[in-house]
Amino acid sequence: MSDTNTSSGHHDVLVIGGGNAGLSVAGRLRRYGMEDVAVVEPSDTHLYQPMFSHVAGGTAPAMLATRPQASVTPAGVTWIRDRVETIDPDGKTVSLTSGRTMTYGQLIVCPGIQKNWGSVPGLVEAMESPSGVSNYEFHYAKKTWPVLRSMRSGTVVFTQPSGPATCSGAAQKPMYLACDHWREAGVLGDIRVVLVVPTPTLFGMPLIDAELERKVAEYGIEVHYGRELVEVDADGKTVTIADAPPQDGPDRGQDGTVSGDRETIAYDVLHAVPPQSAPDWLAATALADPGNPGGFVEVDSLTLRHPRYPDVWTLGDAAATINSKSGGALRQQTTVLAKNLVAAVAGKPLPQVYNGYSVCPFTVSRSTVVLSEFDDRYRPKPSIPFWTGLAKESRGTFIADRFVLPWVYWNLILAGRA
Repeated sequence: MSDTNTSSGHHDVLVIGGGNAGLSVAGRLRRYGMEDVAVVEPSDTHLYQPMFSHVAGGTAPAMLATRPQASVTPAGVTWIRDRVETIDPDGKTVSLTSGRTMTYGQLIVCPGIQKNWGSVPGLVEAMESPSGVSNYEFHYAKKTWPVLRSMRSGTVVFTQPSGPATCSGAAQKPMYLACDHWREAGVLGDIRVVLVVPTPTLFGMPLIDAELERKVAEYGIEVHYGRELVEVDADGKTVTIADAPPQDGPDRGQDGTVSGDRETIAYDVLHAVPPQSAPDWLAATALADPGNPGGFVEVDSLTLRHPRYPDVWTLGDAAATINSKSGGALRQQTTVLAKNLVAAVAGKPLPQVYNGYSVCPFTVSRSTVVLSEFDDRYRPKPSIPFWTGLAKESRGTFIADRFVLPWVYWNLILAGRA
């Protein structure tokens, strides 16, 4: 149901953000008996971001990544088509850009992550040129495959940012898909494929690193470890890379400093992923974690409750949890948060604890996936306990990633049923 009223309003549960996190937690809360749940989301189109890599790599049409927001909003949830300007957790108000002010009983903050394209000099100009592509924005993902498919020789540079990012390993997926295509077309030997990663290994888990290193060797990919993109010359078609800041894990940096020797690489195509942070408006609120330079929402990583504002909860990419940010992490986070919120409203102890689970399926060919499942300390955490074979390159996990999970997402996850 939609709410187009321009007056002020109150909701027992107000959810900021209508992406995977917002809709799935709203759907669960409705299933758990919460009657007045509203979601603030400005976009009329819902995007299934894991499909962007398949779109960029030519293994799925773009139309499979989108649906009308109204069609996926859970039954009984009010959809407020507006954008948040700021949150005042002391006054328990949310100000919207339309001028409307909302009040709430419980607030769930999950507006997603901000892609900072402008933070790397020259990157915006490069992305607007014919040779700049990415799987991290829908319009760039649609542009990517025609560019990669048409290559017959030259240099392609793929970059992965340091610091927090949503499913940072996804930066590598179109690279493997393109290499498999180029090999099939007989031109891979004429293409220099360069991968720039901020970490000392390809991912950070020995089992997954071994699988990815095997594919890198198979495709002849040139990897620059511990490096990041710091500048682009779009007219000259060159990138400058330098030492990345120290990393706590596969997708977390400690500070924003760049040091070490700079290196310039000429490219014919640049596939870039930008640095990321919490939305600027969110970082400016009292909800932000003062110890987190990315401006993410302060949170108890076990209960998903704000430690200073007990009526505020957070999950997903905007939360300062210590797990790797991914859509797969939300499947457990939504259950934990929804059950804890219902208990809190009833005055009961919080019953659930989030175990830090996350997942990243690497599409390493046009028919196989390496599935990484891990906790917040990057220890293997297979969804089927003790089956370490799930992490091996597999046709079965490709089918699950490309065909099964999208159906589950559209039909079960967004409704709060999976």
